[in-house]
Amino acid sequence: MTTSKRKAIREVDPPALDAMLTLENYGKTCPLQPKLKELIKIRASQINGCAYCLDMHTEDALKLGESPRRIFAVSVWHESHLFSEEERTILQLTEEVTKISEDGVSDETYNKVLGIFGEKLTAQIIMLIVIINSWNRMSVSTRQIFKP
Repeated sequence: MTTSKRKAIREVDPPALDAMLTLENYGKTCPLQPKLKELIKIRASQINGCAYCLDMHTEDALKLGESPRRIFAVSVWHESHLFSEEERTILQLTEEVTKISEDGVSDETYNKVLGIFGEKLTAQIIMLIVIINSWNRMSVSTRQIFKP
């Protein structure tokens, strides 16, 4: 088996990283509560196996005042009583978008998100999920650390 040295995208194609940073900056303009943004990032990073992003976003959530107990329970949110209906809905959407090739996003989930957050914020939440999934895929596939 041949071992190859993987290069950071910023080394090979800096404009590609610039494009990701533009998306990241867009995500920062979303009015969703910061703790909810971190729940999205934590859950997607768990699913995608991105240790670096998981570490970064659990640390960010702690700085925002999120409890370690809730952070530990994100991976089992389905069975946990620690999350509100709003949070559970966002976590469900995060899972469905992250695992899009399995079953897509169900009408039930989409309509529930729409009912709670409205059209514009629903679109922005989907974009937040897309952004963290992109960072996860970049980091895992190149085995690089990205600092947005």
